[in-house]
Formats: sequence, structure tokens, C-alpha cells
Amino acid sequence: MAIERQVYPRPWSPNLFLSEMTEMRNRTYLVARLGRELVGYGGIMSYGEEAHVTTIAVDPAHHRRKIGTRLLFELIQEGIRLGARAVSLEVRVSNWGAQRLYSRFGFRPVGVRKGYYQETGEDALVMWTEDVHRPGYRKQLEEIAGKLPAGVRPS
Repeated sequence: MAIERQVYPRPWSPNLFLSEMTEMRNRTYLVARLGRELVGYGGIMSYGEEAHVTTIAVDPAHHRRKIGTRLLFELIQEGIRLGARAVSLEVRVSNWGAQRLYSRFGFRPVGVRKGYYQETGEDALVMWTEDVHRPGYRKQLEEIAGKLPAGVRPS
């Protein structure tokens, strides 16, 4: 919860996290650790051929270490495992860093949700990547994973 409060103006409540984690049939939540320290987390829900990244956050003290990249890689892999053919997410229109990360994974803007972030009234950019089962996309994921630093790279 400490990371949530650091990175989001309106953090999810403990009850919301718990309710999400009890939906085990179509949701997966992952954590990133450096040693014993929790440095990030992310979640995805899958429904049919679509998956949606529900949350992803990295402790600001650990930004620019590719932890978010690894989390997103694993979330997409989980969506694929659960049968998704496409993955979506929302991101603040002002969060250029996250948008660049998502674009490296093939996400493209498809719309805007006006005033989506209620605490600030900021719009959300809806991003989508399609056909995550095609060989070219799998190769793209492998290339992303191959560029991760050793301590973050999948084994």
C-alpha cells in the first residue's frame, strides 16, 4: 500500500485490493521484489479473448531500473496464458513515461476517457495491443525480455 500512496493521488483502498485478489478465476496480481523489499506490483484481468491491465506501479525510488518493463512483460504473458488475444489499459494523458513503455509493447492509443481520474479530473488515454498470439508479437516480447538487466530478466 505504501507504493500505491506514493504513485497515485487516489490510491486503491485495502478493501479494493482484497476484493480484486479474491477474483482468482480471471485476475492475476504480481509483485516485484529486490531482496525482501517490495518495489512494484501489477495486475491483469482476463475475460474471454481480452485482458485488461488493472494496475501497475513501481516505487519511485526504483524507477528507471526496468522493473515496470518486467512487470508488464509478465502481465501480458499471463493474459496470453489465460487466452487473451488483445490487451488494454488506461494511462493518464500526462504520464508520458508510461505511455512510452506501453508503446514499446505495441500498445497504441484508441480513445480518451474524459475526466476518468476523478481526484484530478484528468483524462485517461485508452491504449490497446491486438493479436498478442501472432509470431511477430511473441518475437517482440522476447526482444524486450532479452534487453532487461540480468537481475530483472526472466529466467
